[in-house]
Amino acid sequence: MKGKGKLLIVFFGLIAISGLLIPSGAWAVKEIKIGVIFPLTGGAAAAGRELRAGTELAAEIANKVYPDLPMAMAQNAGIKSLGGAKIKLIFKDHEGNPTLGADLAKKLILDDKVDGIMGCYFSSVTKTVSSVCEQYGVPMINTSSTSPALTKRGFKWFWRTTPHDKWFTKDLFEFLNGLTDGKVRGVKAVAKKEITNIASACEKTEWGSHVSQLIAQLAKEYGFRVRKSILYAAKSTDLSSEVRSLKAARPDVMLFASYTSDAILMVKTLKAQRAHPKIIWGQDAGFEKPEFRKTLGDNIVGILTRTVFLPKVVEIKKLAGLVNAMYKEKTGNDLGGASARAFTGLQTWVYLLEKAGSTKPADIQRAANTIYIPGKELVVPWKGIKFSTSGDEIGQNTLGSGLIGQYQKQKDGTVGLEIVYPFDVSSADMIYPFPGY
Repeated sequence: MKGKGKLLIVFFGLIAISGLLIPSGAWAVKEIKIGVIFPLTGGAAAAGRELRAGTELAAEIANKVYPDLPMAMAQNAGIKSLGGAKIKLIFKDHEGNPTLGADLAKKLILDDKVDGIMGCYFSSVTKTVSSVCEQYGVPMINTSSTSPALTKRGFKWFWRTTPHDKWFTKDLFEFLNGLTDGKVRGVKAVAKKEITNIASACEKTEWGSHVSQLIAQLAKEYGFRVRKSILYAAKSTDLSSEVRSLKAARPDVMLFASYTSDAILMVKTLKAQRAHPKIIWGQDAGFEKPEFRKTLGDNIVGILTRTVFLPKVVEIKKLAGLVNAMYKEKTGNDLGGASARAFTGLQTWVYLLEKAGSTKPADIQRAANTIYIPGKELVVPWKGIKFSTSGDEIGQNTLGSGLIGQYQKQKDGTVGLEIVYPFDVSSADMIYPFPGY
């Protein structure tokens, strides 16, 4: 008996010692539940499918081992600091409805007991969902909502990985200035008077209204003139009067902020009314979806869109190419702005949990406020992820950046996006002016 007693003492002693070596919570946590709120039905369902697919791929990589992927997330088969705990995604469909989004957030927090939330694409839904998270002290990572106001509220439980619309819209005006300075690949310097007059049409939502305001503000700062500014009802069935109004202003540059169904209808209407500005630019969203390309085909050649990811990035970033190949095998499409940002958002969740070594909200909060993810770990061409903890943009990633792409005919006869900005990574000569209809 004495011998058995000594063995028991040694056994429990080893348990006590190993308890000091393994992070608290690693024994108990088998899975981490992340609530993901996206528009899976309705007018933005196409974007929702991309967002979901990007999120699921990131979770799959995090939960398994992919030794050939040069990213820390692909080597651990789960959250290493939590004993290999797996990521479990719980998807909810907000249908583009801010009130429904808030209700879904409450259910995820109170009923599903999620450890955190990710979403929501629409800035208006992100606004209500993040308010619920703030109320309950639940961490939220926002991947693709770009209203600047979201990180100006001083929230303690909200972090945004993507650049926002002020950055993206500023890129547009830097691009226009570059056009006048002869910096755009394949285009001789354009006299500023040729592109001075601008007209915009943005959907009347939280996001579209902010974009419209930013266009007006930055046009003034950069010395351009807004001749017409329209806010139209989202999910419109007819945009004829809006396009007639835009054409009547005789702008050199037409700017749009529209989700998928509206972006498709807008271009169809521009063609029907034979619009012929020198430049057409879309603020990502519907202008960058596979459905936009598939539906409109050659009619989009020459159109510009801002984004954070283009297939051409794979030619300059090995990791992006490897992940893009996995995504294309699963979906049949290349990564786009929505899917790449969703992938990056879930990846950020993985790195936060790894750093925190805990699912306690306060530990995740500390990790978010101190984390640095280097650009080499990301599929998007950013310098990295580091969140602001002071100033007037609390929780905003300060290391993100945007791209501007132009739809052009590819060698295989399809229509794809070429990088035209930043100028030092341009992948093709720009088509200028827009060919017109």
